[in-house]
Amino acid sequence: MDHKNEMVSVIIPVYNAENFITETIDCVRRQSYQDWELLLIEDSSTDLTMEVMTAYLEEIRDNRIRLVKREIKSLEDKRFGAAKARNLGISLARGRYIAYLDADDRWREDKLELELAFLKDKQAGFVFSGYEFGDEEARGTGKVVHVPGELSYGQALANTTIFSSTVMMDTEKIGKSLMEMPYIKSEDTACWWKILRSGVTAYGLDENLVIYRRAGKTLSSNKLEAIRRIWNLYRQAEGLSVPESVRCFVFWAFRAVRRRV
Repeated sequence: MDHKNEMVSVIIPVYNAENFITETIDCVRRQSYQDWELLLIEDSSTDLTMEVMTAYLEEIRDNRIRLVKREIKSLEDKRFGAAKARNLGISLARGRYIAYLDADDRWREDKLELELAFLKDKQAGFVFSGYEFGDEEARGTGKVVHVPGELSYGQALANTTIFSSTVMMDTEKIGKSLMEMPYIKSEDTACWWKILRSGVTAYGLDENLVIYRRAGKTLSSNKLEAIRRIWNLYRQAEGLSVPESVRCFVFWAFRAVRRRV
């Protein structure tokens, strides 16, 4: 690894994002920190996402942006698209630092600059930040999620405030193989736990640097699905006992409700 490499590789899994993907690309291009590359991993969208991105990239002609179409070969490829798209992005990344952004979220213009400075100040391999819930137009609602100064594995089991669009990691301190997301539901949370289980500490920058668009993510059925997913993570991915799973679940539920009220 070249120690002079200060590039941030931004990875965006893209699926059916025709209505907002150009805005998401623009929020990366407007970053105050400009040593980045953007990997758009197109995940076999069924709308006009591919056409919209192709036309827009032809218009702006920014050679820091790479559009990669992920080939779907099986039902598993389709079911775990986000994890496989992020893993493909990691394998293709040329930067020392990895940052994730969901296709419908927004970054503050100094997000990369502030997080990179924070990561270096803490001499950390894994940092994350606070964020704000946004409406369907990605306008902030005023509901800001604050984050703890640091999270160990044990703490993270009951505190799932690490949101993928806020994460930055250093590949010189956390190997790419450890960053790969498992092919299970809630793969991002499972990945953070896997990294922290290895002995890494995640450091939280308690500043609102991201807008989390809630449109389509807040249906009652999705809340029930979230409950199923977190329970399955405790029992299956982490192998916790029923009593320990219940203990972690109670703390998780309390914090999850408080974040959304």
